[in-house]
Amino acid sequence: MSNDSILSTATQRAADGQLPYAGAVTPQEALALLQSDPAIKLVDVRTRAERDWVGVVQIPAAQHLAVQWNLYPEGKPNPQFLEQLQQAAQPGEVLLFLCRSGVRSKHAAKLATENGYTRCFDILEGFEGNKDANGHRKTIEGWCKDGLPWLGA
Repeated sequence: MSNDSILSTATQRAADGQLPYAGAVTPQEALALLQSDPAIKLVDVRTRAERDWVGVVQIPAAQHLAVQWNLYPEGKPNPQFLEQLQQAAQPGEVLLFLCRSGVRSKHAAKLATENGYTRCFDILEGFEGNKDANGHRKTIEGWCKDGLPWLGA
């Protein structure tokens, strides 16, 4: 599937779901985009603790932007989120936002879009996905469950 086709599908998801950002991609689509275009960036909005203790996507470092949405251990919003994003990415770049289960990434993509970033895409399901019936993540959806490249803690 070409990047144009993936982004077209992602944009259609935005229209169908009335999303306040450019679109939404599956984890597999996100990886395909990242692998085919080194200019595309993944914005990991999880806390540093999550990345350290749970794991990170395995992509080239130049494509992986770590910009925390919330701070750990406070759990408070990162007051410097936009400033840090502006230091790491340009408004016209394709940005793929990732969090644990796809909630914070939606908020981050929305805020970035409201501040001039026109090509923001949420990565559906997130890194670990939602919890299964036993309260475990990485079993029903998400980057890890899909067997995409990542490094564990």
